[in-house]
Amino acid sequence: MAKPGENLRDKSRWSLGGMTALVTGSSKGLGEAVVEELAMLGARVHTCARDETLLQECLLEWQVKGFQVTTSVCDVSSRDQRHKLMENVSSLFQGKLNILVNNAGTGI
Repeated sequence: MAKPGENLRDKSRWSLGGMTALVTGSSKGLGEAVVEELAMLGARVHTCARDETLLQECLLEWQVKGFQVTTSVCDVSSRDQRHKLMENVSSLFQGKLNILVNNAGTGI
């Protein structure tokens, strides 16, 4: 158990180094926070959202923080766009996806 004031993120057992993650719907709110948490713990994260402008603003902030995040514009309600997203993620992560957070559509 952690001692008071001890940062759990500093514990190696909380490391997600070497892990890959896909987070949908992440240009604001809960999705944005999930991307940051996963990246802070060392995961390589790919994320998508419908709004390219918001997504690019987030990406710039994540890059400044040194996070390993890539992005793509995707409306997951579109079958064709989901298929393209999965092809992109498969290519980026060499077919290895450890974590999926399906957050899209929560703000509707």
